[in-house]
Amino acid sequence: MSFNSLEYGVFFAIFFFLYWFVTNRNLKWQNILILVASYIFYGWWDWRFLLLIFTSSLVDFLVGRGMERTGDDRKRKWLLYVSLAVNLGILGFFKYFNFFLDSFKTVFGNLSPVAEWSTLDIILPVGISFYTLQTLSYTFDVYKRKMKGTDDVISFFAYVSFFPQLVAGPIERATSLLPQFQKKRVFTYEGAADGMRQVTWGLFKKMVVADNCGTYVWEYLPTYWDHSGSTLFVATILGTFQLYCDFSGYSDIAIGSARILGFNLMKNFDYPFFARNIAEFWQKWHISLITWFRDYLIGWLKGYTKLKLVRNIFIIFLITGLWHGAAWTYIVWGLMNAMLFLPIILGKRVRYRKPVAHGRALPTLREFWKMFRTVTIFGSVGVMFLSPTVYDGFAYFKNVFSLSLFTLPMPPTPRIYAFIILIVVEWRQRTREHGMDFTGQNIPAWQRWLAYLLVVLCILFYGGVNQEFIYFQF
Repeated sequence: MSFNSLEYGVFFAIFFFLYWFVTNRNLKWQNILILVASYIFYGWWDWRFLLLIFTSSLVDFLVGRGMERTGDDRKRKWLLYVSLAVNLGILGFFKYFNFFLDSFKTVFGNLSPVAEWSTLDIILPVGISFYTLQTLSYTFDVYKRKMKGTDDVISFFAYVSFFPQLVAGPIERATSLLPQFQKKRVFTYEGAADGMRQVTWGLFKKMVVADNCGTYVWEYLPTYWDHSGSTLFVATILGTFQLYCDFSGYSDIAIGSARILGFNLMKNFDYPFFARNIAEFWQKWHISLITWFRDYLIGWLKGYTKLKLVRNIFIIFLITGLWHGAAWTYIVWGLMNAMLFLPIILGKRVRYRKPVAHGRALPTLREFWKMFRTVTIFGSVGVMFLSPTVYDGFAYFKNVFSLSLFTLPMPPTPRIYAFIILIVVEWRQRTREHGMDFTGQNIPAWQRWLAYLLVVLCILFYGGVNQEFIYFQF
């Protein structure tokens, strides 16, 4: 059940009625409704996946209770190991077993009996990388005594499976989201209205920008050898817009849907296209994942010398690449991003504490160049992310940076230029929570409703070919 489908619209409308008009007087029944709806939502893809999320939830619930009941640090550490073994074991088998098996066979060939094993037909459970990190955050936080282990099994299971952000994040921390299941939620018009605006903006980003850009990208990227460098460069930039609007669009819909239900989720994207270098870009891109690694991995990679900082960056981006998928293209993509940090780490580090052009309507030429350069570099590296093999990724680069780069590209269709609307709106709103966040702004009502109408009409009449969200495969 995808956010950009009619099924989800009907599903959410029914859920909304039951949530706010039938179970609203009893917190326990409200949480039971969330849990049941979340399992229906997740089981819509394949009911067999429910056993996996149930197992992860049950194990970490019991581990949390066990940690809470003992003060013995050795026992608590062994319980932590149980959680890691079960969760990472499930994730590793379903996502990485065939990858490591095929890689082992490639390296050692017939020298190992493993070479005789056949690849298993394993279905990758949708969203497994996201809810695995989410449930592990609970185990880590209880182990570190940042929170108490809960004995409310319903609220915990609902926390792990919360359907708005279950499949593709944001990856929430237990310290932030779990307490929201344990206190009464109150419907507010302001919160619901703002949530609807964010959902609408997310649908615009996904259906109008991402899906239309995708038609150009997937027309030329798979047959890159037949096209000019200029056309491939345009496909590279549009591919970056596709990836951003597809994933951040999902995040907007998830955060907005949760706000309608009285929940506050963390911001997952902070206008990364307006970053002035790659370090600032990654502070604004997939924030919930990067901060998860910061909170739960960096602590084990101790040391603040430049050499250790370089080591930590490479480890984090290697894991980030591997987290995205079981393929060498993702690993190489992660390492390429790590290499982009080297000039920043080894040189004079520039820390940007305020948004670009803070207090000004337009950027300077220098700021514009920095933003364009950052997006172009990230998009170029992103070709590896979208390529079927490492060879294709590097061959694509070679074709882009040829003499044909200076020829006229194949022009995009008119509806693809909707990305310009995106840039204009998000530039104006770059200090706000989302593109249609009008709270606290002195904007006449007729202008706001005109903006809503135009965005909805764009979705209805200029939405591209309906495509699955890219991050569903992770």
